[in-house]
Amino acid sequence: MDTISRENNSLLPMGGVIIGAVALIIGGYAAISLSKVNRTLAQQADKVAKIDDIASQVASASAASDKAARDITTLQNSTQAAVNQLGTELATLDEKMKHIEEARASRPAKGVAKGEPAVAGPGEYIVKAGDTGAKIARANGCSVSDLTSVNPGVSWSHLKVGEKLKLPEKK
Repeated sequence: MDTISRENNSLLPMGGVIIGAVALIIGGYAAISLSKVNRTLAQQADKVAKIDDIASQVASASAASDKAARDITTLQNSTQAAVNQLGTELATLDEKMKHIEEARASRPAKGVAKGEPAVAGPGEYIVKAGDTGAKIARANGCSVSDLTSVNPGVSWSHLKVGEKLKLPEKK
């Protein structure tokens, strides 16, 4: 007849149910933990993206800084070259001015022959030692501006003794 007994006192099925329930609880806990890990990972991914943005901004700023440093160096070099060229030109002009002054000092004043005293003609004045434009104008009853207007090209700060000056006509 029946070889299988209807009464099974084995704990094996009950153990299987208990182990299955424990496995289900552990699986649920693992799913919850995994969800927390995924949230933390997403937050960290946002932070990493921000760090990457900052790193790219730093690289861009560094490149701009390097370019500015190169531009400054170029500007310094071109400025130095311009200053050097300006110095050379100024030295050349200084030499030319010295030659002009030497040539002017070696020639006699206008209308004065060497060794002969200058004689003033009508409407003329011969410069004496200590004369200035203001003294000459005052002595001849005219203004300094009238005196300078009839004597263009005269260096009033370097009047030479014996130099002839024109006097403005009296009104």
